[in-house]
Order: sequence, then structure tokens, then C-alpha cells
Amino acid sequence: MIKRKINLQIEINMKNCFYILLFAVLGFAACKKEKYVDYQALALEQYGKDTVIINKFIADNNIPAKKDSTIDIYYQIIEPGTGDEVNWTANSLITAKYDGRFLNGTSFDKSDSAIFELGRVIAGWQIGIPKIKKGGKIRLIIPSGFAYGDRGSGQIPPNSILDFDIELLDIK
Repeated sequence: MIKRKINLQIEINMKNCFYILLFAVLGFAACKKEKYVDYQALALEQYGKDTVIINKFIADNNIPAKKDSTIDIYYQIIEPGTGDEVNWTANSLITAKYDGRFLNGTSFDKSDSAIFELGRVIAGWQIGIPKIKKGGKIRLIIPSGFAYGDRGSGQIPPNSILDFDIELLDIK
């Protein structure tokens, strides 16, 4: 009788273990698997699209823009400025007058005098602004990856190419 009770108890415990294991396996199998996204490939693909659009925009509008040799932003120095040489750092404070537009000409931001820390602005500005001196003016045409990328910002939709006219009023 005791032996039969023990065998019955073992059988019940084995069934419970089997059910617990089965539910665990099914639970893990039901977990949603994250789909792998190659963000670098997507960024390169978008950059290729941006480059085609920018080159057409520059050609269609006869803009004498140059392409930066290290990072592919496009720029036109309108006035180089007359200030002293600057040892640019991420902490450099710039005061700028600017107009930011989409390639269709719609303005999304404009200021007659705004102060920025160079290391806290979009990459296109970080690369383009040091090309001029105090009092200089530059036009920057910035691929989306060097602006707000695939996330956008405020009224700037994802993957937007940006066109800026910037006058560097002061550097500290």
C-alpha cells in the first residue's frame, strides 16, 4: 500500500513536472522574436537617396556648392569672415543668424541671433560652421543622416534634407 502510494505520488509529480516544462517551453516559444534591423544599411541606403536628391537640387538651382571631403555635407561659403583663427571645440559657443529650410523652400526655423554650443548642434553644423570665421556666411545643404536622421525633430519629418543659410555673428 505504501509502495503503491509512493509510486502514485511519483507519477503525479512527474506529470506536474511535465506540464510545467511544457508550459515553459510554449511560453518561451510564444515570446515575440525581435526582427533584426540593420540600421547601418538603412542609413547608407538613405544617404544614397539623399545624395541623388541633393545633387539634382544643386544642379537645378545652379548652386556652386562643394562637397566636404571628410563627411558628405554640401556647402557654399558666401563670405569667409574676417575674425581670428578659432581653435574649435565642442564647447565653442557660437552666435548665429540663420534660416533653415527644406529643399522645397519652406522655412522650418529662423533666428536673427541664437547662441549654441557647437557640440550640441546637428552634425552638419558641427562640420560646416568651422569653415568660416566671425562675420562669415555659409550655406549648408545637409543630408538627413547629418541632421535629424530617421527620427526627425518637431516639425522636421524623418529623413529630411536641410538647407541652411548661416551667418556667424560671434564665437567664444
